[in-house]
Amino acid sequence: MRFVVATHGHCFDGLASAVVFTRLVRSVDGARATFEYRACGYGQGQQRPDARVLDGDDNAILDYRFANTPRLGWFFDHHRTAFQSEEDRAAFEARRTSGRYFYDAAYSSCTKLVADVARERFGVNLDALESLVRWADRVDSASFETAEQAVSRSDPVMQLVSVVEHYGDDAFLSRMVPELLQRPLEEIARSSETEERYRPLGRKHERFVQRVRAKGERRGRVVFVDLTETVLDTVGKFVTYALFPDSVYSVIVGLLKSGPKISVGYNPWSGCPLDTDISAICARYGGGGHPVVGGIAFAQNEVERARVIANQIADELAG
Repeated sequence: MRFVVATHGHCFDGLASAVVFTRLVRSVDGARATFEYRACGYGQGQQRPDARVLDGDDNAILDYRFANTPRLGWFFDHHRTAFQSEEDRAAFEARRTSGRYFYDAAYSSCTKLVADVARERFGVNLDALESLVRWADRVDSASFETAEQAVSRSDPVMQLVSVVEHYGDDAFLSRMVPELLQRPLEEIARSSETEERYRPLGRKHERFVQRVRAKGERRGRVVFVDLTETVLDTVGKFVTYALFPDSVYSVIVGLLKSGPKISVGYNPWSGCPLDTDISAICARYGGGGHPVVGGIAFAQNEVERARVIANQIADELAG
């Protein structure tokens, strides 16, 4: 059987979800299935899990928005914006009785959701993947003690996280998933291949920190950063919180190769409570995410529109 797994690309949680899900399917449906992995994204030009992508004998969507198609055999997600319409939500609920459709917005990561379902409903032993599950949940939920710890790349696993976020396309996933099923996460993180791939990313990360430091603008409890003057080499999720530790929210509008993107986040180390659902704000403009973090992607020619919307969001969060 040919199994197509469409997961969130360029995302450590998306990769880890695919690893745990593959172990689940092999335990439930046998080891004879062959797996193909598709990296999906929300940006311009990135593939979606549509009929063209979901062309396997069986198909799954992980850590990504629901697709209402009869070709979908498995579904796992934890984003509040998983359903684009009431019709999609109704279709999901109707198929939930199959026992292979799972959605829970209370989960801090999709990997943790897949792992819990695999263990509790299917009796799958995941002892060998415990470290991967723990790290994926930590990264996706930003469960670090400090913002500096979240930004630091001194740990080899955090270097691997950067490598996944930069290189995580179809080919990368297809090579990395089998590796993580056979070798410990820490061993792969310390491998020469990971070190070589991370080295130039480390330099790009430092340049990104410098740009945020220079461009960061305080608007009350919000840090607003406009990085649309040149294309970004990389993006650091928690840099604003390390540089502006007393900020409660951050809004970054940057220019990526695929087009402009707005990233909105809540600073969990600020000491202030979350009082706004960021996913709901982003959904207004065609984006999505979680209550504490979200994003909006735009077409290449929509830089000015992205700037305007980013400013509107920053002003709204500033109160």
